[in-house]
Amino acid sequence: MAKQNKVNHIWRVLRTVLAGFGVLFLVAIILSFTTLPFWGYYWLGTSESQITEKPDYIVLLGGGGMPSESNLIRAFFVFKVATESLESQIIISIPGNAADLNSTAHLVAAELISKGIDSTRIMYEELGTNTRSQALNLQQFNSEKLTNKSILIVTSPEHMRRAVLVFKKAGFNRVSALPAFENALEADLIFKDDELGGNKLPVPDIGNNTTIRYQFWNHLKYEILIVREIAALGYYKIRGWI
Repeated sequence: MAKQNKVNHIWRVLRTVLAGFGVLFLVAIILSFTTLPFWGYYWLGTSESQITEKPDYIVLLGGGGMPSESNLIRAFFVFKVATESLESQIIISIPGNAADLNSTAHLVAAELISKGIDSTRIMYEELGTNTRSQALNLQQFNSEKLTNKSILIVTSPEHMRRAVLVFKKAGFNRVSALPAFENALEADLIFKDDELGGNKLPVPDIGNNTTIRYQFWNHLKYEILIVREIAALGYYKIRGWI
């Protein structure tokens, strides 16, 4: 009897957990049809982002391998600001082997050099494996104290708020930030399904509905990024890193 009661209790807990996940999934689906996920993503990217002065150092915080969407777009933004601040040095902060010319950090540098950035402007921080350790490693870097220098952080929008707060907590008092937002395609993506041939189906055309084709899926992705980043911010706060 006691064993049966224990099994019943486990099933009740399991059903409750599954029901909770079901509700969360339904809420996520509903929210994806609104603009709230975009504004949450936008807030993470801009709430701590401002450029107050010309940077002494442009710090690219890496985001994956190379080539990858995250590192390529960050390199693009670093290139843009580096051409406007010709006196600034560039620090690529991506963990790896400094002696390996095929490492991610060196491949990101090669991308910048191919765009016209002088290789002598580029330095590497290849020990930091999270935002906190990257900030600590850059406090004293290349025989120079950077906490009093003007730095410009370039990273993905969802990571930007945490990055700025971490660097400020580590003692950097002149921190600017440039979130690497992607630009929306300027072309009109509407089409008429039947004009493209193929099978005719008894379902509504989707060619003139960009919400279903793009916005819904993009917003689901934003929701995942937001939840992950809120969890990271909470952990960093508990640890006293922000």
